[in-house]
Amino acid sequence: MTIRVLLADDQALLRSAFRVLVDSEPDMEVVGEASDGAEAVRLAGEQRADVVLMDIRMPGTDGLAATRMISADPRLAAVRVVILTTFEVDDYVVQSLRAGASGFLGKGSEPDELLNAIRIAAEGEALLSPAATKGLIARFLAQEGTAADAERDPARAERLQSLTVREREVLVQVAGGHSNDEIAERLEVSPLTVKTHVNRAMAKLGARDRAQLVVIAYETGLVRPRVE
Repeated sequence: MTIRVLLADDQALLRSAFRVLVDSEPDMEVVGEASDGAEAVRLAGEQRADVVLMDIRMPGTDGLAATRMISADPRLAAVRVVILTTFEVDDYVVQSLRAGASGFLGKGSEPDELLNAIRIAAEGEALLSPAATKGLIARFLAQEGTAADAERDPARAERLQSLTVREREVLVQVAGGHSNDEIAERLEVSPLTVKTHVNRAMAKLGARDRAQLVVIAYETGLVRPRVE
């Protein structure tokens, strides 16, 4: 199946470079280009995009607002957003994940990293760029205040109680950045069983993908950031 990619960046030169790169791959194609967030939201639906490469800083509706709009639209439930940013080590990381992005990537990443990011996002996996550590994600979430977040969304905290013991164990492992195969080895179960637990946890918690599970795990206090 060909991955349908939408490019959202206010710099035409960058969009052209991304288009050449993406269209050179046999398993993906660029289906549209947007110069601002509002156009990206519109084209995501019209062009039936699978993955949107979304710049954060754009005129008018920025990338974070556009990502929230896509995440909130049931008609775009299958669309995955990868945030592109020049600065990886700042609170944009967490803001993008909270907005509903599947992950983020630095604009200075290697071509292979960008292509791999598109494939990972299309598969519904959480994408954390090589330059960003899981500890960084945890630190920013901690600064925002996990307790306050749970209070603002009590329904999410309540849904956490609906998870089985095994689903909670799997969620903790997902929050640690482990793959299904790694979790299967740690819990001594099959990768298929892990996938089933992950899917059930996403359904119960209203998470779009694994990236959202990571955020929920920290926001609800199920997982606490380590103090180095």
